[in-house]
Amino acid sequence: MARREPAVRSSRAERVAADLEHEILSERLPVGAHLGRRSEIMDRFGISPTVMNETLRILRNRDLVSVRSGPGGGITVASAPPQIRTGALDMWFQASNPHPLDLFEGRLYLEFGLTKAAFERATAEDISSMRAAMVTMRSSAQAPDFFDAVLAFHSVVAAAAHIPVLEGMHQLIVTSIKAVLSRVMFVKDHEPLLAASLDVHDDIVASIAVHDQASFVEAINRHDRDLIRADDPDRTPDTPQHP
Repeated sequence: MARREPAVRSSRAERVAADLEHEILSERLPVGAHLGRRSEIMDRFGISPTVMNETLRILRNRDLVSVRSGPGGGITVASAPPQIRTGALDMWFQASNPHPLDLFEGRLYLEFGLTKAAFERATAEDISSMRAAMVTMRSSAQAPDFFDAVLAFHSVVAAAAHIPVLEGMHQLIVTSIKAVLSRVMFVKDHEPLLAASLDVHDDIVASIAVHDQASFVEAINRHDRDLIRADDPDRTPDTPQHP
């Protein structure tokens, strides 16, 4: 699994906080899960009390841990950040209003209409831009880079719709998603899902290029089927489907 690495010049506390955050997210530790006592974590990472205090400050600021003193106390997982799965990717977000899943649902439905308009209006230059965006997607080996490439691809498709008002709305939603995104990782055994995602995006571009409506409908429905999954099933939106 890929994960965001701390900056080269980051402090020891930031690196330890990043490791503990990765552990919480990648193992999907539930709220209340025990991470250990202060002394145990200090021994585990070989850090001083000062570094430990700074590590806890960082994690508390992210609402990831709580500290309880006394017998039976220690450091526990404080909250589960919003988490969304799309295809080969798992993503975690800062709490936000609107909820990250609402942002994704809004993006999904807006892209549904924009992609249909792009099928009808895309120029040869637009199709060339889509193919260039696909090259970037295929060359993105790390999860955050692949996610950025996917967003960039759909921004190109949105521009190909030639409806400036809706393109602006799409860009606003994408900017809002990026602003609250905290971690992107590939799911376990992601390779087949990644390959399928690349294939379906290629098929969307190919069907637009030759204006093949039947192939376009089939590709769009494959793209949107089971696109979003969240930890809370009550907040999982139904994806739109072409008839």
